[in-house]
Amino acid sequence: MVEGAPLLTDHDVERTALKEWAVLVEAMARGDIIAMVRKGGIREKRAGFDVHHERFLLYPTFFHENTGDLASRFHPMLAPAHDRRPAPGRIRITHLAECVAVWTVVDPALLPAIEQEHGLAPGAVLSRFHYRDDPTVRIIAMRIRALPTAVEIPEATRYAGCVSWLELDADVRVSDAHPALPEADLQRRVAAMSAVLGSPDLP
Repeated sequence: MVEGAPLLTDHDVERTALKEWAVLVEAMARGDIIAMVRKGGIREKRAGFDVHHERFLLYPTFFHENTGDLASRFHPMLAPAHDRRPAPGRIRITHLAECVAVWTVVDPALLPAIEQEHGLAPGAVLSRFHYRDDPTVRIIAMRIRALPTAVEIPEATRYAGCVSWLELDADVRVSDAHPALPEADLQRRVAAMSAVLGSPDLP
């Protein structure tokens, strides 16, 4: 430890990360979208679906991206997002997400009214809604915070594969991360989503 350096607390650092398409991470970073569509919840458990991670790093991925599942307005951003990909074997972490509201949607007729706040095509949303013959989907609204400096980490072998959640091998400092959107704008958009979806399950 460097003499005189401040001690980091659990609030200053994060190592929980959620995988998301790089093009959608960039869309969240710009404030184009504030929400994710997820089947079940933020953390799946056999006993049920709960949001256990209220804060997490966004881990950009470049695999399994399907233009048919991506909202058409983001198709032109897909190739540029790939062009900004770091060197092979490296992952660039740029943003932190904080969960601000979660809705469990059981009526698919409500979903088109919020499609501007997430990055999936309508067909992809319905596919998730009906997946496993369980007609429900979770909508997660987030406060996105930009790290002051991008952090590049080695892509460990265990990070690969079709998993959503990761615990990184090392902490990432997040204490100086700043919101991508003014708070008033975020709260206005969350309120508009609540007007469509009803009161959120969380917080």
